[in-house]
Amino acid sequence: MSITKDVVQNVAHLSRIDLTPEELEKLSKQLQAIVDFIDTLRKVDVENVAPTSHILPVNNIFREDIPCQSLPVDKALSNAPLREGNFFGVPKVID
Repeated sequence: MSITKDVVQNVAHLSRIDLTPEELEKLSKQLQAIVDFIDTLRKVDVENVAPTSHILPVNNIFREDIPCQSLPVDKALSNAPLREGNFFGVPKVID
């Protein structure tokens, strides 16, 4: 696929973006470089490559979940700007 100045100008027009000739030149080259890189990636044989989510072996370190006493309601709500009973009060945002 080829990204020409005309294509970029058309998309800019549809997006209601005014581009200077310098911006048009720079943007068309950058977009073409991106498309060329994607074409290069498409040519790579990844048939025998296992999918990964990280390039390094990353393992989560979980701590044991030990039940303990909860924070008392009065202490939990002591700094609340608005309190309604045993809950945080929040301003109404929907009519």
